[in-house]
Amino acid sequence: MPLYLCNAAKGAISDEAKPKIAADITRIHCDVTGAPPQFVHAFFVEEDAAPPLDGKSAVLFGSIRANRTDAQKAQIIAEMRESISTHAGIDLDAIGMMTTDVPASWAFEGGEVMPEPGEEAEWLARHQQPTAAE
Repeated sequence: MPLYLCNAAKGAISDEAKPKIAADITRIHCDVTGAPPQFVHAFFVEEDAAPPLDGKSAVLFGSIRANRTDAQKAQIIAEMRESISTHAGIDLDAIGMMTTDVPASWAFEGGEVMPEPGEEAEWLARHQQPTAAE
């Protein structure tokens, strides 16, 4: 969590562009919300299913933890649409995006309930994996 699903018309986003967009999705989400990068997940599909394209070339759907401000959501949407446009060469008007708020208690990471926004450091400290050298 968060989970970003990018649905695009077949061939609209090249295989070379997808990792660049995924990296931007992670960076943007973390810059705007302060969430750790290991929480961010991005998926790409080329189907008419979810989310529907509704005449767009690409639609990005973000399922994010609740309690983000309207300003944060607007910034996420603007910057992520710009990333898709830049890397895939798709006009901004042909890129849709929406977010939906999900309570942290509804999401799991590594089999554990997600922390509330702002409680990530404590959660991560409790879930640190020892390295082979330890």
